[in-house]
Amino acid sequence: MTEPAGEPPRTLKPIGAASCGTPELAELLGRVARGDQDAFGQVYELLSGPVYGLALRVVRDPAQAEEIAQDVLVEVWRKASHYRPERGSATSWVLTVAHRRAVDRVRSSQADRDREERTAAPAPGYDEVAEEVGTRLEHQQVRRCMSSLTETQRESITLAYYGGYTYREVSELLGVGLAAVKTRMRDGLIRLRDCLGVQP
Repeated sequence: MTEPAGEPPRTLKPIGAASCGTPELAELLGRVARGDQDAFGQVYELLSGPVYGLALRVVRDPAQAEEIAQDVLVEVWRKASHYRPERGSATSWVLTVAHRRAVDRVRSSQADRDREERTAAPAPGYDEVAEEVGTRLEHQQVRRCMSSLTETQRESITLAYYGGYTYREVSELLGVGLAAVKTRMRDGLIRLRDCLGVQP
């Protein structure tokens, strides 16, 4: 599929709350991938609120969250053809992009602060280096264990623990029942615990 050329439509409303529990979102993304501006307007209406909310939870700054949300939705316009329904829901795909953007923004800000501190601070001691190495190894293990979960378990846990959504919000975002979300979360967390070797 060819990607839409140029900028997204400029007749967009400001980012605000919206509901995204629609089964048509994947179809709309397919139309956006073909350059359909009306379909993009609908996608924007459906996802602008959740994308902004997720970004705000991560960066905790309304102005930065607004910038991230706009960037993410422009990326959806340009890269809608990259969405693959077999890999998960359209909502999850967009929110994953938003989460990555927000985390990148936080990491970039933190890296700037760290650079400033390093110029004024002495070199780290052995204990600090050992702790940093241990933390990185733990993160790698968590990523490996997350990849062992089913797609539905991974989506639910990502939205709840990284996105900060409640079970009910996860249920609405993924378009599945609350009981099913709780079951996915419980089973996924048990698998994570076993993979990480954590004692119950």
